[in-house]
Amino acid sequence: RAVSRRLACGDVEGRLETIFGRVRAIQAKSGRFDMLLCVGNFFGSSSEAEWAEYRSGAKKAPIPTFVLGANNQDTLSYFPDVSGCELAENITYLGRRGVFSGCSGLHIAYLSGTEAQEQPAPAHSFSAKDVAELKTSLLSNPNFRGVDILLTSPWPRDVGTFANSAGEIDTKKCGSKLVSDLAASLKPRYHFAALEKAYYERLPYRNHTVLQETPQHVTRFIALADVGNTGKKKYLYAFSIVPMSCMDPAELVKQPQDVTENPYRKLRKEAAKAKAEEEPACQFFFDLNKHQGKKRPSEGKQGGDSQPKQAKKPPQPTGPCWFCLASPEVEKHLVVSIGTHCYLALAKGGLLPDHVLILPIGHYQSVVDLSSEVLEEVTKYKAALKEFFRSKGKRYVLFERNYRSQHLQLQVIPVPLDLCTSEDIKESFITQAQEQQIELLEIPEHSDITQVAQPGMPYFYVELDTGEKLFHRIRGRFPLQFGR
Repeated sequence: RAVSRRLACGDVEGRLETIFGRVRAIQAKSGRFDMLLCVGNFFGSSSEAEWAEYRSGAKKAPIPTFVLGANNQDTLSYFPDVSGCELAENITYLGRRGVFSGCSGLHIAYLSGTEAQEQPAPAHSFSAKDVAELKTSLLSNPNFRGVDILLTSPWPRDVGTFANSAGEIDTKKCGSKLVSDLAASLKPRYHFAALEKAYYERLPYRNHTVLQETPQHVTRFIALADVGNTGKKKYLYAFSIVPMSCMDPAELVKQPQDVTENPYRKLRKEAAKAKAEEEPACQFFFDLNKHQGKKRPSEGKQGGDSQPKQAKKPPQPTGPCWFCLASPEVEKHLVVSIGTHCYLALAKGGLLPDHVLILPIGHYQSVVDLSSEVLEEVTKYKAALKEFFRSKGKRYVLFERNYRSQHLQLQVIPVPLDLCTSEDIKESFITQAQEQQIELLEIPEHSDITQVAQPGMPYFYVELDTGEKLFHRIRGRFPLQFGR
C-alpha cells in the first residue's frame, strides 16, 4: 500500500533558511519525506533577500513544498497567478481553493487566505461563495466520503468544543466559521491551520452521529506555531498516511479510544435552523381578512413582532412538582448546595447515606431539554462530586430515567473503588438489562446524549465518572426501579 510520509508546517513568514535547514536535518536522521505542506503566512514583511536566492535558483528547497496564498495585502505580490503556479524550483503555490491529488492518490483540499469581513472580498480573503463552490465540487460526487488532508490558514471557529484545551487561544472567538463549515462537510482525516502562533493538537473527533449513522473515519486537527519561534512551540509536524481510497473500509473507520464529539455540530444546527426559518417565509401568503385564511394565533406571541429571541424559559409544571426549588413541595432540609441553575439534594429514599441528586432549579423534564447554561452547571456539579467521592475512595454511578417522571433527577450513587472497576459496573448493568430484555448500548465516551435522544423521547441512561455511558431508548414498558 502507498504509505506517504508528509511534513506540515505553520507560518514560515519568510524564514526559508530556518524551515529548510530543519527539514534537511530531519531527512538526514529519519529518511526522505514526500512533501512539505505550509499553512499560514509563507512570506513575511522582510522575505525579499532570502526569497531572491530561491527564485533565481541559487538555492533550492530540499523537498517539494506546497504553500497557501496571501493572508494580507502586503504579501499579495509574491503570488503572480491566483489559480496556482510554481513560485521557484520545488516551491508551488496551490491556488485560491481546490483539491490537489498527487501521484500517491492522496486528496488534499485547500483554501487560501482569511475570511472576508467585507464585500466584495479582497484578493487575500475567501467568501462564503468560495467555500460553497469548493464543497459543491466535491460533494456532488455520490461516492464522496471525505478528503485525506485539508489545508487552511485560519483555525476553524469552535474547534476546541468537547476537547482538550487550546491553551491561551479562545476557540469560541478565534478562527473562521466558514472554515468550520468546510471542515464539517469535507471530513478531512487531517486538518492543518496556523496564524495563531500556537501549537494545538486536538483530540480526534468523529464525523458521524452515533447510533444514527454508519461509522466514518475520524478527523485530527493540528494547528502549528510560527517557524523558528522563540518559545520553542512546535511548528513542524511529521505524519504517515495511506490514501483513503487504498484503505480497508473497516480499518479506515476504526474509532480511537480518545475520540470526541464533532465540535461543529452546534454551528451546523444553528445554520440549518436559520435556513429553515428563512424558507417558509417566502412560500405562502395569507389574506388575513378572508375567513378561510385565518391562522390560529400562536400562544404567547404578540402579533408578528420580530423581537430578538430570549433565552428559552423552562416550561411550567402542570401540577405540584416535588423538585422545582420554588415549589412548597420541596423538602428543603435535604438540599445540600444551590447554584445558579441547579441544586444538589440528598435522595429521600437513598440507596446509601451519600446518595445525592443533581436537579435543575427550574422545571426541565430531562437532560435533553436543558439549555446550555444549565447543562454547563450540571457538568460542574458532576466534576465536583467526582472529586469529592474520589477523595473518599469511591467512584460514582449516575443514572437518569426519563420515563413517567416530571422533573429531571440525576441520581448519583457512590460505589467503593476497591469493590469494582468501571468494567464491572457496566457489565452488571448490561447483564441485568439482558435478563429483562432491555437493550443497553454503550455511547462513545466523549459523545453527547442529545445526539441519540430527541426532546420528549423516553430513555434511561447511565454514566460513570470516567465518562463512559450506557443508553436505552424506552419504546414500551420499563421497570421504574431498574436503575436502583
